[in-house]
Amino acid sequence: MGDAPPESIITPAYVVHRPQQDFTLEDIVLSPPFDNEILIEMKYSGICHTDIACQQGEFGAGNLPAVFGHEGAGYIRSISTAVAQRRGLAIGDFVLLSLSFCEKCRYCERGYPADCDEGRHLRFSGLREDGTTSAQILRSSQPVHMRFFGQSSFSKFSLVHETCVVKHDYPSEDASIFAAMGCGFQSGIGTVLNVLIPPSDSSIVIFGLGTVGLTALMGAKYLNVNQIIAVDLLDTRLSMAKELGASVAFNSRDTDIVTRIMDLTDGCGVDFAIDCTGAPKVIEPMLDCLAVQGTAVTVGVPPADAKIRISPMRFLAGSRRYLGCREGDSVPAQFIPKLMELQRQGHFPVEKLVKVYKYRDLAQALDDMRNGSVVKPVIQWS
Repeated sequence: MGDAPPESIITPAYVVHRPQQDFTLEDIVLSPPFDNEILIEMKYSGICHTDIACQQGEFGAGNLPAVFGHEGAGYIRSISTAVAQRRGLAIGDFVLLSLSFCEKCRYCERGYPADCDEGRHLRFSGLREDGTTSAQILRSSQPVHMRFFGQSSFSKFSLVHETCVVKHDYPSEDASIFAAMGCGFQSGIGTVLNVLIPPSDSSIVIFGLGTVGLTALMGAKYLNVNQIIAVDLLDTRLSMAKELGASVAFNSRDTDIVTRIMDLTDGCGVDFAIDCTGAPKVIEPMLDCLAVQGTAVTVGVPPADAKIRISPMRFLAGSRRYLGCREGDSVPAQFIPKLMELQRQGHFPVEKLVKVYKYRDLAQALDDMRNGSVVKPVIQWS
């Protein structure tokens, strides 16, 4: 059931004022919620490379100052009666958060909310429907852009767009494990389970063993793919890939990628390939190691001006395919509860990727993420 909205709330949040400026912890004031907004008290928030990319000003995303974060998990503290009835939610529910979408365009109606026509505005503008922001900085009254991916989970309290919310039946004690389901985890395994769907007698190579790459590997293992090849620059990630089920894991610094993969596949190439780096120097050899009728997917975000060279004749003559995929082509409210159940059954061991930090230790979490010592850092708000 719904509850009367609060007039305003003061909350700590990590604000970015200018591109490449550090995340600054300061108090912001949330405005009274709109009817389509739900007040969430965050318990955990995963940190994603997209948060860092936006903080650095890459691919021109968003207005500043802004609060980022898009892998939230927390409690509903206020919700309108209409939204509560429409979504089957209530005050006190513990929910996960994913991406916002319009629900009305042809892509949303077809079950591809990541491709929503209004997605860029809803997720990156930081604005409400009337063009205002939902918060301001306490010390200066300067507007601060929220609603990053609809949620802005780098704030202890946040006004979240109703389409972000994922209802589930699992206890909040497991929230640190599940916080990143809203982006990183579903992006990796969803690419395998929803897009590629490799048969058990096939081969797959995964480039880049961060959160997305390792969860894609888990998906391939779950489907009992015959040959799983993992490629990265960090030996620690290669060891983790082997632990999670990779048949072969090798460091691309030490060998020619295409030659090694062709040798591993008896000269045939791989049936499926996933790029989780967004780097042209990885994408081009990935495409060169595809087997006849092979399919490659880019999941990692490339620089906005990146270009690759491709042989159309090779793709035509070999019936090969090259795709892009965001958020695992999933409907989060349906897919994420399934992933949570896979984790409970031991088929999706994302707990091996997560390290929890107190929210004041965000800088340390970011350093550990950048140097590769942690796969998925998660900050704890309470």
